[in-house]
Amino acid sequence: MKERKASVQRKTRETSIHVELNLDGPGKTEITTGIPFFDHMLELLGYHWGVDLQIQAQGDLGVDFHHTVEDTGLTLGQAFHQALGLREGINRYGFCLLPMDETLVQVALDISGRPFLVFRSPRWFPLAHVMVGNFPAQLAEEFFRAFVQQASITLHMEILRTRDVHHCLEGLFKGLGRALRQAVALDPRVIGPPSTKGTL
Repeated sequence: MKERKASVQRKTRETSIHVELNLDGPGKTEITTGIPFFDHMLELLGYHWGVDLQIQAQGDLGVDFHHTVEDTGLTLGQAFHQALGLREGINRYGFCLLPMDETLVQVALDISGRPFLVFRSPRWFPLAHVMVGNFPAQLAEEFFRAFVQQASITLHMEILRTRDVHHCLEGLFKGLGRALRQAVALDPRVIGPPSTKGTL
């Protein structure tokens, strides 16, 4: 079977991002974005996904974190799309209901070839204008949206209950990792892409 890995470089006037992804690696992560909290979230994503993940990002952090976070999502999504190749023999679907103390999040995804994100937080706990240290919590959604766009997956994420924004974001990144682990896992009973259409 062809190795499921990819190396992607993205350079703009705002950022320079390099991602190496091996879906069948032993689970080593090496993350450097210049944003400590974001590094922490990406390390959690890689660990719970169970892949080899290297991300090196440089961006105009003096202006805003937005460009670096979004472009990292885009580049990781491109690497994921390339590493999967023809998507033959995969489970395709992944789901995780993840608790973290008082927080409970739900993540469900479909490696469908159709990029779509549904992201819901309780009305009484909006992420807009909330900070975790110096990291704007709403940028997490921008990362997920950018990843979905380039990965060509359908992703539903919902915060069911929480009182702590750190736990909330940590749960979402962990939950995404767990759901991705399920979805990309190989099923020996599946011949070709997992669709009655014969393609994804």
